[in-house]
Formats: sequence, structure tokens, C-alpha cells
Amino acid sequence: MKQYFITGTDTEVGKTYVTCHLLRAAGRAQRRAIGYKPIAAGCDFVSGSWVNEDAANIQKASSLNLPIETINPIALKPPIAPHIAAVEEGVQLTEVAIKDGLTALQQNQPDLLLMEGAGGWRLPLTVGESGTPTHYLSDVVVGLNMEVILVVGMRLGCLNHAILTAEAIRRDGLTIKGWVANDITGNMTRYQENLASLKAMLPEPLLCEFPYRRAPQEENLALLIKQLC
Repeated sequence: MKQYFITGTDTEVGKTYVTCHLLRAAGRAQRRAIGYKPIAAGCDFVSGSWVNEDAANIQKASSLNLPIETINPIALKPPIAPHIAAVEEGVQLTEVAIKDGLTALQQNQPDLLLMEGAGGWRLPLTVGESGTPTHYLSDVVVGLNMEVILVVGMRLGCLNHAILTAEAIRRDGLTIKGWVANDITGNMTRYQENLASLKAMLPEPLLCEFPYRRAPQEENLALLIKQLC
């Protein structure tokens, strides 16, 4: 089994979009693939329960038919920072709960397991009385020693966000498997020049480009799944 943590340069850069495409590509390649969204904030009331849209999409894209509660064990109703939503709902965001959820999915023996973060790399889980974060989701990923795939939302400012995020991941002692360029606007000025700059500034490989609102070519995704599995 190969497993990776999917993080992004910010929120709303397409982590779930990329995760779902990878899961479906793995399924087409006859690989057993599962997505894991341990923490999600922002839910809709669907068929008697609160469901996060990203988690539901990951559930549908996974090769195995698993309950949404296993895909997304911590679903918080307000669409706000998870650590704030957790306080409002009286929920504890603990490393134990996140690891237990991952262990439960590992029992299914998938070929590929993709754990998607929330927000960016430094997502607070708990804060002290002064409001200073005492634990981050990245601390959990470090404890799991997972390789990381970085989703870069291609828009103005992405160079700075990508470099700083990659530096933080490396400083935490983890390996970046590679990065994905996701065109999230379709009208980024000097897109190709910015992409070339990222290639020069990031030592890790560009795994794939995701065009605006279009899936990458299927053969490119198939080659990527071979690299990941």
C-alpha cells in the first residue's frame, strides 16, 4: 500500500478536485484506492445527517464503497476554520481520532490511500488560552511520516505560497513526492511564465498539470498513478 497526504498552498486551490481525479484514475487502472478526509468544515443536511460536499465527492471517487463516516470522521457544520468550528460544536480535534480513522481505512488493504488535509499546511487543531495554536494537522502528518503531494493553485501569489509551503514541509522532515499545478481561474496572467518559475524554484517534480475545469489527459493520469503506486 502507498499512501500520501494531499495539501495545498491555501484553501480553495483544488485539493479535493485533484484527489478525486487521482482516485478515479487509480480505479481505472484496477487499483484499490481510498480517499480520507479526516476533518471537514462546512456541511449540508442530507438524508438525515450532516455531510460535507468534499467528503461526499471523495467517497464517490474511491474504488471501495465505504460509509461517509469512515471517509470523513470529523464533519463540522459551520464553513469556518475547523479549530473554531470544533470549539463551537464541542468537538475535540485529536491526533488519536485522525490516526484511528486512517488505521480503519488501512484495514481495507487499498493499493493507494490519499489523505486530504483542510486548508493549507499549517491547519490548527487546538489552541491554548492565549489563542496560540498548540497542535497542527501537519504535526499528525509528521507523526505518520507520510509523503506529501502539494497542490499549487495557479493564481497571482502562488509562487510565494508554493515556496513557503514547500519549505515548511521540508523543514518538518517530510518528503514531497511532487507538486500539481491546478489552474483555478482560467485567466492567470503569464500562466506559462509562472509555471516555468515554479519548475525552477521547486526541486521536486511537477507531477501533473490540471487545466481550468478540465481533467488532464487520461494517459497522463495513468502514468502518474504508476508513479504513485
